[in-house]
Amino acid sequence: MSRLNSELLGAPASSRPNPPEHKQWFSRGYLPHFDLPDLLQSITFRLADSLPQAVLDEMTHELAEHPEAKRQRERERRIAAYLDAGHGACWLKDSRVADLVESALLHFDGRRYRLLAWCVMPNHVHALVETNEGFPLSKIVHSWKSFTGNEANKILGRSGDFWQREYHDRFIRDDEHYRNAVVYIENNPVKAGLVTTAET
Repeated sequence: MSRLNSELLGAPASSRPNPPEHKQWFSRGYLPHFDLPDLLQSITFRLADSLPQAVLDEMTHELAEHPEAKRQRERERRIAAYLDAGHGACWLKDSRVADLVESALLHFDGRRYRLLAWCVMPNHVHALVETNEGFPLSKIVHSWKSFTGNEANKILGRSGDFWQREYHDRFIRDDEHYRNAVVYIENNPVKAGLVTTAET
């Protein structure tokens, strides 16, 4: 990594760079998020029909009595398992659409961000990036989703929302977190039973 995220986190707020458009700490109504250049960020975004709101509401209800930290970990685990089970239309199984998404991830690699690991699953996408100054995470993800959503709808002959509006992001805290994120992304197709090895 060019700079450990933990170095930024440990610096006093007054000494951290705050380039225009980058939000530093912010919230989208749930977990806090951190956006600065040179941060490593693990991102997951999913198809619009991959995880119905009713399923999320049921998870929230079932986990309501757990302590906050445990509740969040279990919620993330359940969401990952639900997505890996292949719910929804799974439009990313279509190689034309999967190739479109992969090409979009690679298109600005080295300019807007550095793409470190990625995986296109049947109903969701994982990407691990290092962000560059002037390209906040929200705009990077929006550009991926806006372009690929429009083009995928043309390929599939459909209309309407392609991607779910929100996305999940987590900044990488240290080297161990980085290694775990890479292993998770590269092995997600294996865990979901889609391939036998990560190299396939």
